[in-house]
Amino acid sequence: MSISIFEKILTQEIPADIVYEDEYVLSFNDLHPIAPTHVLVIPKTKIISLTEIATKDPLTLGYFLMGVSKTATTLGLNQKGYRVVFNNGEDAQQTVLYLHAHILAGRQFTWPPG
Repeated sequence: MSISIFEKILTQEIPADIVYEDEYVLSFNDLHPIAPTHVLVIPKTKIISLTEIATKDPLTLGYFLMGVSKTATTLGLNQKGYRVVFNNGEDAQQTVLYLHAHILAGRQFTWPPG
């Protein structure tokens, strides 16, 4: 299996504009933002997708979600709000086979999202 771009970012083989990091997650600005704030949050433990979650340690997943929340807090997004998006699989446009959350903020979003 090939190494994903996110694994290369974790090993610092590829640079990233890091927003937040702790022992469980790494958060960095998306290279192709679709909102004024568009940050990706990845767990440091490799998980391919949401489909794989049922086989993982619940603590790993809890720390990952806490990392999403801590990233949003670091960015000062709690007052106005933000959207968290997970793409799972081909039809949902998951382009990197590594679990990641998109934090989107800085503009009004519509519903349904499309």
